[in-house]
Amino acid sequence: MFSREWRDLYDAELIVSDGGSSDGTLAIAERYADVIVRHTEDRRQTIAGGRNQGAAVARGDVLVFINGDTKPKHVEAFSQCLQQYSQGLGRYAKASALACPVSFSPEDQHFKDTLFHIAYNAYVRFLSLLRVGAGRGECQVIRRQMFERVKGYRAELVAGEDFDLLARVGLRGRVLFASELHVLESPRRFRKFGYLRVLWSWTLNAISVMFTGRSSSDEWEPVR
Repeated sequence: MFSREWRDLYDAELIVSDGGSSDGTLAIAERYADVIVRHTEDRRQTIAGGRNQGAAVARGDVLVFINGDTKPKHVEAFSQCLQQYSQGLGRYAKASALACPVSFSPEDQHFKDTLFHIAYNAYVRFLSLLRVGAGRGECQVIRRQMFERVKGYRAELVAGEDFDLLARVGLRGRVLFASELHVLESPRRFRKFGYLRVLWSWTLNAISVMFTGRSSSDEWEPVR
C-alpha cells in the first residue's frame, strides 16, 4: 500500500522506526521508506520510545502509527479518510485523534476471532461515544499539535502505551472511532498465548498504568 505512487498521491511520507532488529527489516525498509530511524543504544527500546522517535522526524500535521505486521483492510477508504482528516474535512474533522477497528485477514479468521473483534471494536466505539479516549495500538491517528501537547507516548512504559496516549488525549479533546480506518493485524500473539492470557495482560497493564503510572509487565515479549 505505502508505495511511492501512493505517497505522492496523498502527500504522505513513510517513516520506519526500527528498534534494533537483527533480521532483514532494515534492508527491506531501505527500499521503500522515506526515512529510517534506527535505535543504536545498548538498552532495549520500548514501543513507545520507537514511536516517539519516528514522530520526531515526521513533517506532517497528522501522525499515523501503524504496526509493522498491520495493514489497512480497504486501502482506498483508509487513504481518503486520512486525507479528509488532514484537511479538516469530513465527520472526524474536529477529532484530536482517531481509533481504528481491528480484525484478522479472512484467511486467518476463525469463529472465535470474529466474536472477539466484533466485541472489542464495539467496546472501543462505545467508549468513544462516552468521550473516553481508547483504541488499539495496531493503528492510531493523532494530530501533531495534540501529540505534542500531551508530550507523545510515555517512553518509559513497556506496555499499555497505546491505551495511555489516547486516554490522555481524551481528557483534552475528542477521540473518535473511524470505521473507514479498519486494519488487519497478525494473529500470531493470540495464537501463541490465547485470548484469555492476552486480554489479562492488557487489563493488568491498563489498570497499572492508570493507577500507578507504570506498566505491570517488565517486558512486552515480541512474537515472530
